Amino acid sequence: MKRQAYQPILITDASRSQDDQLTSRQKRYVLMMGIRVACLVIGAVLVVVKAPLLWLWLPLCGLGMVLIPWLAVLLANDRPPKEQHRLAGRFQPRHRDETPPMALTSEELPHKVIDAEP
Repeated sequence: MKRQAYQPILITDASRSQDDQLTSRQKRYVLMMGIRVACLVIGAVLVVVKAPLLWLWLPLCGLGMVLIPWLAVLLANDRPPKEQHRLAGRFQPRHRDETPPMALTSEELPHKVIDAEP
């Protein structure tokens, strides 16, 4: 029987913690809301100054003030997908000939007597 190679678990393969994910989503939300406030201020300044092409800039600022909060909420609630549901393996039948990844061979099993098949 061939022994399977041991595959170490690398810390770089681990997913980010929920606290780190939450912190990054909060930072992204605050940044997007800051951009929304900037659109509001820029729109107000353009109206006061009576800038040329006001008919173009004012709707763009208004569009930014309407769309950015919607996108900010969507992105703030977005989490990375789970790799696999924890109950997914329970509903799929296992094959009997599969060996666990770190299984010992029959010679390495401690205190176990293996009977020869008749």
